[in-house]
Amino acid sequence: MSRAIRDVVFVDGVRTPFGVGKPTGQYAGTRADDLVVRCIRELLRRNPTLPPERVDEVAIAATTQIGDQGLTIGRTAALLAGLPRSVPGYAIDRMCAGAMTAVTTVASGIAVGMQDVAIAGGVEHMGRHPMGEGVDPNPRIISEKIVDPSALVMGATAENLHDRAPEITRERCDAFAAASQARAAAAYDAGIIQRDLVTMATRSEEGWGLATADEPMRPGTTLESLASLKTPFRPHGRVTAGNAAGINDGATACLVAHDTTAAELGLTARMRLVGFAYAGVEPEVMGVGPIPSTEKALARSGLGIEDIGAFELNEAFAVQVLAFLDHFGIKDDDDRVNPYGGAIAYGHPLASSGVRLMTQLARRFEADPDLQYGITAMCVGIGMGGTVIWERV
Repeated sequence: MSRAIRDVVFVDGVRTPFGVGKPTGQYAGTRADDLVVRCIRELLRRNPTLPPERVDEVAIAATTQIGDQGLTIGRTAALLAGLPRSVPGYAIDRMCAGAMTAVTTVASGIAVGMQDVAIAGGVEHMGRHPMGEGVDPNPRIISEKIVDPSALVMGATAENLHDRAPEITRERCDAFAAASQARAAAAYDAGIIQRDLVTMATRSEEGWGLATADEPMRPGTTLESLASLKTPFRPHGRVTAGNAAGINDGATACLVAHDTTAAELGLTARMRLVGFAYAGVEPEVMGVGPIPSTEKALARSGLGIEDIGAFELNEAFAVQVLAFLDHFGIKDDDDRVNPYGGAIAYGHPLASSGVRLMTQLARRFEADPDLQYGITAMCVGIGMGGTVIWERV
């Protein structure tokens, strides 16, 4: 039995403001699953023509699937958000590319006709669940030299990438980081980012509060202030807290659908999925992952890098983004790349970030009628990269 592949569209995406993953952070007293619930409820509120029972799947990613990020969070968050009990859900993990993988997984089901509408997203409460909490790596992975020990420390892998690409200096990384902060501040001033943020009730020893903005942002960051920061992963290294994303808390969710179903339900399609790919690389230099995943996605979609008019690249580390740009011959300050700023400014709550990239790209399609194709891409821990290609509807 043959089956035609159906078009999948991105309808809407939201996220909580991202927090600083510390005991003093805005979400220190907030549960991770409640962050996801808030996003799902906001999606339903913003899209009132969608009958909740028409949601066929809820896929929510988390890197550390324990505590309030465990218990098949896609299912429990769906129930807590008020979706009918008939709506199934599941959890997914591909570390930093968790939400991205949640989207491409449900999109695959939609494309082959097994689903029509799905919610996908991710959450990470790194202040409560530090990366690697509760894991027990098989000692053979190190003893048998399957990977270098540095592969298990993401900041160390960024230093390794600097070693392999000495032309990517700390000065270049600091300049990129300062630009990210400035672009994010400008996007806030223009009211672009707030359009997809959901306010989130918070609780602390001082009482109830309301999160309305990304806590990690540092507007006014200068090259001088960045140059004074220490290099925690290596003496006299190049990776600092200023040119990398921080330890963060937050959640994202988006609505994807079969294009015809979206039209039938009165949902506005904001961009169409063209193709996607994931690729493995040496875990010791995981930051190069988006290079082969992008090459693979472009080749399988029949496109070239010159066809791409917009890039939303996750800024886990500045060196990782710059390695991608150097490979494809793109300048550090190319205005196609992260014009609204990126994870260095907003934060990177691991499994949630893929949908943030998509939400910002959707706004760029909206703002630029000449934009035809865009890419969301990111590096992934343990040596991987993920890329999704989107086009104007």
